[in-house]
Amino acid sequence: MPLSEKKDIRSQSMEQLKQEFIAMGEPAFRAKQVYEWLWEKSCTDFDEMSNLSKSLREKLKETFTINNVEVHHSQFSNDKTIKSTFKLFDSNIIEGVLIPATDRMTACVSSQVGCSLTCKFCATGYMDRKRNLNADEIYDQVVLIDKQARENYNVPLTNIVYMGMGEPLLNYANVMKSIERITAPDGLNMAAKRITVSTAGIAKMIKKLGDDAVRFNLALSLHAANDEKRNTIMPINEQNSLKALAEALKYYFSKTKNPVTYEYIVFNDFNDNISDAEELVKFCRHIPCKVNIIEYNPISFADFENAGEDKIEAFAAHLRKSGINTNIRRSRGKDIDAACGQLAVKS
Repeated sequence: MPLSEKKDIRSQSMEQLKQEFIAMGEPAFRAKQVYEWLWEKSCTDFDEMSNLSKSLREKLKETFTINNVEVHHSQFSNDKTIKSTFKLFDSNIIEGVLIPATDRMTACVSSQVGCSLTCKFCATGYMDRKRNLNADEIYDQVVLIDKQARENYNVPLTNIVYMGMGEPLLNYANVMKSIERITAPDGLNMAAKRITVSTAGIAKMIKKLGDDAVRFNLALSLHAANDEKRNTIMPINEQNSLKALAEALKYYFSKTKNPVTYEYIVFNDFNDNISDAEELVKFCRHIPCKVNIIEYNPISFADFENAGEDKIEAFAAHLRKSGINTNIRRSRGKDIDAACGQLAVKS
């Protein structure tokens, strides 16, 4: 069978696989064995499925393909961050990052090839969106970055952030399926509370997260708490105003009881005044939350600059004085363009 006509075996549910095996004249329990190889053992080669007969492995190769992701190229930062380009089965390239810290080992994964949201400060926003990633392609990034963590630092992954290339909530079904496989006992068995999905703010999809009663964490890339400024840097705000986002977040919190993290880049002379901080305080009053203030990482496409250290500290102090749990996040991997907002495939 030509490769293009073969089914991606990891797109099949356990029930679908059972039916496929029955149709092949094989016992249904084989589906569970194969499922274990695919999702618990992260196997990407039918020949390695050693408890299956050789004839069954040949049948699988004739009918199915495993569209696995491969590490294309890796760069090592001075701060031990590792950025990798990953090659997909159709030769598209995406990027992911391993971020080591003293208390955690975090994988930053992509959800789309490129992005359609055109945020003015983000390198990925200047790329076209070519396609959504399949659930297994997101899962593979986690497996490969975990392998890098173990091989280079002798520590397994502890956390996953969906903060790489793309807007996760515009690839909702595949993102949700990837998290299901990553957290499932018959998958990677990671805790949902160790996973954070970051969105630029799609109000109706935030409500859907509430309806689905998700257990992972939600982060909103806010970067301005007034519509005029946010429209300037994030065109998505024109259809998803701060009022609409506030309503969606209240609904989400009512369903999940999960606090939300707001990500806020402090740009020099744009959103770095105490009046901007006060607008953010007001937005924070809607639901329980915390704020991560993020260093801006300059990109060649845009003219923004990071605010001065004194302004960042004053901004954070105002939030804290107002009772907002606030962290200042220092950028990692800047020297290899692996920091927040810098992911754009160059190799």
